[in-house]
Amino acid sequence: MAVAEITNPALLTEVETRVLDATKLSIEKWGVSRFTVADVCNLANVSRATVYRMFPGGKEVLLEALHVRSLDEFFTTLLSRADGAKSLEDLLVRCIVSATTELRNDQHLAMMLATEPGTTLMQFTIDGLSRIVRVAASYLAPLVADFLPKREADALVEVLARLVISYFLTPSERYDFTNEASTAKFLNTHINIHEFKK
Repeated sequence: MAVAEITNPALLTEVETRVLDATKLSIEKWGVSRFTVADVCNLANVSRATVYRMFPGGKEVLLEALHVRSLDEFFTTLLSRADGAKSLEDLLVRCIVSATTELRNDQHLAMMLATEPGTTLMQFTIDGLSRIVRVAASYLAPLVADFLPKREADALVEVLARLVISYFLTPSERYDFTNEASTAKFLNTHINIHEFKK
């Protein structure tokens, strides 16, 4: 399976899911640089041939597939929390609060930031930021486009994705993006979303 095809965890077979779960556990046990494909095979109870058949390229492809799955799960959660939003403000508040809360509560991510901060931060900055913004746009811009023209929706999602990542990495003392009232206050003070019109 090509990594690009892994866009929805529901499309993964039981064995592929088990291998990716084992990859995640291997990272937690030994770290990104030290875990091996053999570790994944042992934890998933599959052969090396099976892993290489499903994820040609080995360790790097496993890491990429795990990253793609994590992004998909993250934004699927955001979509479910955004469901039923009645206004642009309601939608943005739900998305920002959900995204920030999910990032803060992610135990795997917290462990990675504590044990391998350089590698993990690269995924949120230099190496991974443009991808996160693209994925955010593909999931969330269509929802925002219910309230704004597409071009403005794309731009707003990009800015807010960057803002949430920045806030997660270096929280503000002024605003709490895990709190709906604080997030709404931020949006109305600094973005003035009521000026946006379809």
